[in-house]
Amino acid sequence: LCKSKSSPPAYIFMIDVSYANIKSGLVRLVCDELKTLLDNLPREDGAESSMVKVGFVTYNKILHFYNVKSALAQPQMMVVSDTAEMFVPLLDGFLVNFQESRAVINNLLDQIPDMFADTNESETVFAPVIQAGVEALKAAECSGKLFIFHSSIPTAEAPGKLKNRDDKKLINTEKEKTLFQPQKAVYEQLSKDCVSQGCSVDLFLFPSQYVDIATMGDVATHTGGSVFKYSNFQVERDGQHFLSDLRKDVEKAIGFDAIMRVRTSTGFRATDFFGAIHMNNTTDVEMAAVDCDKAVTVEFKHDDTLSEETGALMQCALLYTTISGQRRLRIHNLSLNCSAQLSELYKSCETDALINFFAKSAYRAMLNQPLKTVKEILVNQAAHMLACYRKNCASPSAASQLILPDAMKVFPVYLNSLLKTGPLVGSAELSTDDRAHQRLSTTAMGVEDTQLLLYPRLIPLHNMDVASDVVPTPVRCSEERLTDAGMFLLENGCSLFLWLGQACPPEVIQSIFNVPSLAHVPIDLRSLPELDNPQSQKLRSIIDSLLDQRPSSMKLMIVKQKDRSEIMFRQHLVEDKGLHGGASYMDFLCYVHREIRQVLT
Repeated sequence: LCKSKSSPPAYIFMIDVSYANIKSGLVRLVCDELKTLLDNLPREDGAESSMVKVGFVTYNKILHFYNVKSALAQPQMMVVSDTAEMFVPLLDGFLVNFQESRAVINNLLDQIPDMFADTNESETVFAPVIQAGVEALKAAECSGKLFIFHSSIPTAEAPGKLKNRDDKKLINTEKEKTLFQPQKAVYEQLSKDCVSQGCSVDLFLFPSQYVDIATMGDVATHTGGSVFKYSNFQVERDGQHFLSDLRKDVEKAIGFDAIMRVRTSTGFRATDFFGAIHMNNTTDVEMAAVDCDKAVTVEFKHDDTLSEETGALMQCALLYTTISGQRRLRIHNLSLNCSAQLSELYKSCETDALINFFAKSAYRAMLNQPLKTVKEILVNQAAHMLACYRKNCASPSAASQLILPDAMKVFPVYLNSLLKTGPLVGSAELSTDDRAHQRLSTTAMGVEDTQLLLYPRLIPLHNMDVASDVVPTPVRCSEERLTDAGMFLLENGCSLFLWLGQACPPEVIQSIFNVPSLAHVPIDLRSLPELDNPQSQKLRSIIDSLLDQRPSSMKLMIVKQKDRSEIMFRQHLVEDKGLHGGASYMDFLCYVHREIRQVLT
């Protein structure tokens, strides 16, 4: 494990100042927020201030770099209009310490929205923006992260120019996979350049139409970054949601320029890796950055007998640069028991980890195979695992009985949910960008996050104990569990719904919303009013604690029973029939049972 960089990382904020972002108020919102947010840059435990340097770029079809050296009275702009030969026009004064240059930076952030207020430039570039970030980090000899705020498909003449290839006629055909394959050439090279420089890309997208997330999000996914998406962004409706994502993203614990190896004892070996990673060869997992919300899933295969005495040993070694520029090595060692008894294996099966792996491998496979094939393989693998248990471990019983190992009782419900997710559904009603976005996001998710995404929590609130600190126990995710007089919270780590039954008692509505009845509840509320009563306090504390636990912020949506907005909510009731296709849990169980019987005969 070589590579030794030891200067602290830099965060570069790159703001698309084209017409759409100026008009929506996004540019002003970002600039205002950064004035206070930059005080919270990540720092080493016990350090007084952050050592992370900051830099600023604005762009449309040309790029503007800013000199914000602390000695200047005014920030200075330098323009690069030749996007084919990207270079950084200044070295000294581009990446600075925020505390030292605070006055100049705040001055710049005040000026940016006004500088471009009258723009009518709607064309943007994208690849050259990332290239500029990489060049800046290269010149400063450090690793770091680009925060890119972008609104439209990059159509200006420049490397990485994209065209609309969103063709709904391809859905459910052999060629559907091409919708999710990134456009290669420029973007592939860009990912490699980013990883070798330890440059992670976080992309905040504000699209009003198709932007080709499959391609634009690809660099973020290969560099340990994230893609955030706010469709048809409006400041008053989505502003807070976006800002809480940005705050979490800027402040979170992170390491840079990481390289990871997984070693094993004899008899088995790591054969595949899934995550926001880059693989140059078959053993080194490279991550331009690795943060507290990302996970890597590793597949092992055993090619020899394992010893029951010594067990199976594995080691994960991660070399990375800390937020203060130190090179550190983090090592995890794990020893697992081995057993020649199949029943032992089924007893200790980790269903949640298994479904995380199934989701990631299916989402990768859909780039090369028709969805129909991918789904058949998933069901087939599940049927074989369960048939093997039935044949070798279960006590004899009638063939008409479905027998599942205890540790895998919920496996079919997760699997059915996975088959009904946007990426695998193949419905012309779903946007290609949304499907691509979910596909990319899931790639780097940890076990808990995929578990929640596939089986949301449906929490009954109408009879909660306001005196207790405990969140009420979730119920099964099905319409059958909803009651006309009830109130339920549904969350899956990405979405948050508050569902109100038609017969919800007026006193409950009054205590939560401060209005006399359900009809008076405004559905465009983005947060609950802060009222001084036990119900309101309890519900808000439940919501706050959920938001605290999740990697990204969830926008609250109020849903009234039988309203049109209920459609969005219902597609998360995963035990019921899917809105865009997909079986109910009971129907799926019958189907899996048939498949198991077929395997056994």
